Amino acid sequence: MLYSSLTDAELWNAVRRDDELAFTALFERYWVRLYKLAKNYLKNQETSEELVHDIFLNIWNRRGTLEIDSLQAFLLTAARYQVYNRMRAAKPMMLILGDTLPANEPFQNNEGEEHLIEQELQQELQQYLVQLPKRCQEIFYMSRVKNLSNQEIADSFGVSKRTVENQITTALKHLRSCLKYTSTVIVFFRLLLFRH
Repeated sequence: MLYSSLTDAELWNAVRRDDELAFTALFERYWVRLYKLAKNYLKNQETSEELVHDIFLNIWNRRGTLEIDSLQAFLLTAARYQVYNRMRAAKPMMLILGDTLPANEPFQNNEGEEHLIEQELQQELQQYLVQLPKRCQEIFYMSRVKNLSNQEIADSFGVSKRTVENQITTALKHLRSCLKYTSTVIVFFRLLLFRH
């Protein structure tokens, strides 16, 4: 069998049947892309390689239970999540006692890289949101981004508060379903879904 000619879905189905050659084909298909994504943020070859190997090891170990609709989306999301976690873990912990910080050196918390990660995660979330009906998207946006109350949204659209609640519930169910098998669900929900 020529594995390189198989689709991601065909390879994944073979992996779920314990086909190591199919797993190797998937690894060879995606490892460079994941490595470049990781190295772009982490700026470290060894850490980036380790991150990619960890992702694939995790997939192999969980092959019997993982349900993956889009392997590419799953891998990119997993890579971003791992990058985010490693960047957070690498942040130096600073304990300032008394006046140990010189007055002319203000404490700097460079959040640039974390902001980029957050932007990417929100873009991915947006891809799932556009799959919803337009009114549902608008209500969700007004609730979770503009932080309007359900009653304010209901008044704005001329609908009942219950209708607004139903639309938000529909959006959340859809997002949970899309993110069901990725650990980024925690990050996404922290970033956008529960901002109140």
